[in-house]
Amino acid sequence: MEDPVKHHLKRQLRRLTTERPYQVAAASAAVLVLTTGAGALAAGGDEEATSAQPVTAVAEERTDATVAAAEAAPTNAAPPSAAPSSAAPSSAAPASPPAADPDLTTKAPEPLESKLLEYDYQAQINFYFCGPAAVRNALSATGIERTQNALAGPLGTDQFGTDSAEDTTRVLNAEVEGEPYQTRMIPGGSATPAQMDQLQADVVTAITDGRGVVVNVAGSATDTSGGWHSFPGGHYVAVVGYDDDGRLVRIADSANPAASSYWMTTIALANWAATRGYSA
Repeated sequence: MEDPVKHHLKRQLRRLTTERPYQVAAASAAVLVLTTGAGALAAGGDEEATSAQPVTAVAEERTDATVAAAEAAPTNAAPPSAAPSSAAPSSAAPASPPAADPDLTTKAPEPLESKLLEYDYQAQINFYFCGPAAVRNALSATGIERTQNALAGPLGTDQFGTDSAEDTTRVLNAEVEGEPYQTRMIPGGSATPAQMDQLQADVVTAITDGRGVVVNVAGSATDTSGGWHSFPGGHYVAVVGYDDDGRLVRIADSANPAASSYWMTTIALANWAATRGYSA
């Protein structure tokens, strides 16, 4: 028995063959729709029907797959031109910090060419108190006021004078905070160049720090003005200033109020202190 659906389609085709051309075209479109519908109805178990699948179905499946893939793609994806966030760091060396402006850097103060301390001069009160008088004059430059009699006991001074620079150093450190003084001895008959340089450096350091220097001398020496100073048995003087970067020193001498101070070369003072020493 013929399939009712196929029988119906054949009858429609026979009828259309008798129509005019434009009617045939319209009918053909209708037959195509009917054929598609018939194929869909027969999809249950008919091999012939299932083999005639519409072409548009494949296109629709591909379109759906494309849309699904597009919908699955992340909406915040980076544009193709964007650099990956995991890019390796540049191999170029980091820029060096700018060089310090030499005009802005802190510089150590330049040593003074000359400095003269303010001090309170006093001549020694007797012929053997040169030690107490020199220490007293040096202390006055630091603002410390002591009498010669008050200093004589700690110095061990007697009618033979004060023994050595070791005594003046000890008493000066007892009076000045921080005990900044130290003893330098010049044991030979004359000072060596190294000892002259050391005396110059010590004077500059002490005077710059506001401290007078006490020197134990013996023999004779001449100042820059030609004055002659002679103490064969020994004497103490105070240094209260310097000039020419320490090549010249200012002497406060308690022996003679008429020549209470004078300039002397550091070389002459170093040789004058030979066999003795100084506190600086």
